[in-house]
Amino acid sequence: MRYVERPDQPPEEYLEVAEREFERARNHYQPQGQAPDPAQIKTYKFGAYKNAHVKKALHELFHGKCAYCEAPYASVHPMDVEHYRPKGAVAEDENHPGYWWLAMEWSNLFPSCIDCNRRRKQITPSGDVRQVKLQEDAFEFSASEGQNSGKMDSFPLAPTGTRLLAPEGGALSEEQALLLSPCEPDPGDHLEYYFDKESPVSFLLPKKLSQAPQHAPFRGDDDLSLKGATSIHVYGLNRLDLVQARTEVLRRLEFLETAVVTMLGLAEQMEAEASSDDDMLSRGSRLVRNLAKDTIAEMARMGRDAAPFSAMVQAWLKDFRDRVQPQ
Repeated sequence: MRYVERPDQPPEEYLEVAEREFERARNHYQPQGQAPDPAQIKTYKFGAYKNAHVKKALHELFHGKCAYCEAPYASVHPMDVEHYRPKGAVAEDENHPGYWWLAMEWSNLFPSCIDCNRRRKQITPSGDVRQVKLQEDAFEFSASEGQNSGKMDSFPLAPTGTRLLAPEGGALSEEQALLLSPCEPDPGDHLEYYFDKESPVSFLLPKKLSQAPQHAPFRGDDDLSLKGATSIHVYGLNRLDLVQARTEVLRRLEFLETAVVTMLGLAEQMEAEASSDDDMLSRGSRLVRNLAKDTIAEMARMGRDAAPFSAMVQAWLKDFRDRVQPQ
């Protein structure tokens, strides 16, 4: 998951559509002068979020990738417009009507792949879903199990959070949501990628939190992020098919690293044996170094915002630059 800066305002063509639906929803959920009929609450049909201008804007903002797992959906299936705070029900509270007042809110809408959005059984590494820890058998998918993942109407909160029941209930920040939002500038504070040359599998883990006060509600065992661990589980960010797709990109990066290291070593050897700057070996070394730089530039392009799994690639490139520093 990568941070995406969202414009404050939705597409202009959507503003009037959203305002009309909000008024209809408010009249349905909060009828004037009377209490809402619980039997009728669930009958409201939301539709504004399916607006073509919203879909287009989300598709462009997230480069045709799922907001949560960064898998490209565009060439495989239509985008699901997903509600970060669920619109009609909350899995963790059967009495909650859903965040109906946010069903049409631009900041609450994300593009999602089917697997991150819809609840279904996925092959996932077994273990403690609250605090996933790296163990010796972490990559033994034969020991995995089918787990229900996919966000659907799930929206868990930290134990110290207070769930809002209506638009007048208070600030959304008081809920202390345990699900990461790609448009809040902190996904990297709660998630990290595990890279191991001996086990080249792209596994996502909850990150160890700092002692910053804002992290206190989300600090779990061993200071690991509850927010990261919960998001990994609910979104299914370690489901087998997704791990395999990320690992394919990871292995390409590792192949390119091997090529770069080999080229830089060859260039150094040629320079050591060259008799002058104009020597054929010296000219050859410059060509090899330029080829290595071009390869590194291609690796950097794999981490651009529009590329699949760019957050993983950028994390890997940071480690790569610490290991390999071409002159």
